[in-house]
Amino acid sequence: MAGKISRPMLALYAAFSTFLVVLFTLFSYFHSIKQKDWLLELFRRKVFYIPFFFHILLLSMLAGLLTFLLISIVQKAQYGRIEEKLRLLAAGNYDSPLLGKKIPHPDNDVYINDIDADISAVRSRLMEMSKELQILNSRPQVFDGETREEILEEERHRLARELHDSVSQQLFGAMMMISALNEQAQKSETSDMFKKQLAIVGDVINASQSEMRALLLHLRPVSLEGKSLKKGIEQLLKELKTKIKIELTWDVEDVCLSNSIEDHLFRIVQELLSNTLRHAKANELEVYLHQVGENVLLRLVDDGVGFDMNENENKAGSYGLKNIRERVAGMGGSIKIISFKGQGTSVEIKVPVIKEEQTDDQSNAGG
Repeated sequence: MAGKISRPMLALYAAFSTFLVVLFTLFSYFHSIKQKDWLLELFRRKVFYIPFFFHILLLSMLAGLLTFLLISIVQKAQYGRIEEKLRLLAAGNYDSPLLGKKIPHPDNDVYINDIDADISAVRSRLMEMSKELQILNSRPQVFDGETREEILEEERHRLARELHDSVSQQLFGAMMMISALNEQAQKSETSDMFKKQLAIVGDVINASQSEMRALLLHLRPVSLEGKSLKKGIEQLLKELKTKIKIELTWDVEDVCLSNSIEDHLFRIVQELLSNTLRHAKANELEVYLHQVGENVLLRLVDDGVGFDMNENENKAGSYGLKNIRERVAGMGGSIKIISFKGQGTSVEIKVPVIKEEQTDDQSNAGG
């Protein structure tokens, strides 16, 4: 009832009801003492020089105002919880305990009860859709006898091999030549301008080598090649630590996921590392992987240059983030990116857990 009648109307009803109750009570009192012209008496008698009748009106108005405030507080608490539940659903926190709690409401308030039931139904449907997306993405798509993943992996191998055998080797040779010229310039009487130019060229080549290492990291195979996701990420980070001057810290735990989801997450880690190395200019990078409830949480945080979220669509690295968003959506997960210019970037990915046995059973049923 309270959900269908506006608060001002309820306050008006309360004020009018209070007025009638007080008036009827006074009428009963005056009638019992056989007081005639009782209504006129209410105007005659005064309290603080104000007729008693106006005190009754003031009391009724205060009762209406109090009713309005109480209903506002109750409704704000109810709608606040509805808003919080919707925000959790939008963020992909389907396993939050708050979503399982019913919103308190009067027994006769069917309106709030219906909204709460609809939110629960939406939550169940979103969880089902997340699982269905994972199942569909775990099924290989075949093109001319080869799966999409096999085609992409072969192409990445080819590009990585050509870049390593040609451009990477040439950059290494150029760096050796610049180092030799720098040593010779230091020993001979060479102008400071020429030494500065050699140093600038050396820095450019060194930056190009770092860019090449990041590209080769980006082109590494998608498959974990039989390793667990934990071992694959740790091996990737340990290898990266020996090649790139960046402080790496990580906290990665074993998680129970299907092979296809682990491959997707591993690829996402590769792309995020590649983006960080190529664009963030970070000195520190943290990687976390944990299972929280029915979700797997992957988080990467760097202290790089950051970027403006509103201006990133056409900036460098936005294509990689777009691919990552598509991968996360394909797994039925959610992604939250927080970045500010000069303050680094945080990427948090949450993917619902679906057991391997369930995936296999439903895949066989579908086949």
